[in-house]
Amino acid sequence: MKTIQAVPIWDNGQTLEAKVLNAYAINVTLGVSANFYYALYSETTEGNLGQMVAQGNLSMDTEAYTAWGNNDDYAWDWVAEQLNLTITGDFVPPSTTTTTTTL
Repeated sequence: MKTIQAVPIWDNGQTLEAKVLNAYAINVTLGVSANFYYALYSETTEGNLGQMVAQGNLSMDTEAYTAWGNNDDYAWDWVAEQLNLTITGDFVPPSTTTTTTTL
């Protein structure tokens, strides 16, 4: 998952901010094309993944598919370009650690 510049999304009568992009290939025809599923999420105040605010599918074919060559960075950039998003980094939720004290 990637963090993105915040994008306002109209959802059921309210505007939510998408801040996280998830995407993965769902159907690949080797040497021809690939279909990607994507989802945009809000982020909680604690930095965790929030609710899904948009989702859909994208088809990559011809030149883009050939250029992809299974390079993950290329695929992320291509998905972001199709959705007019700017990737700002990797999404890393805050870690939850507990401390125990022995007496």
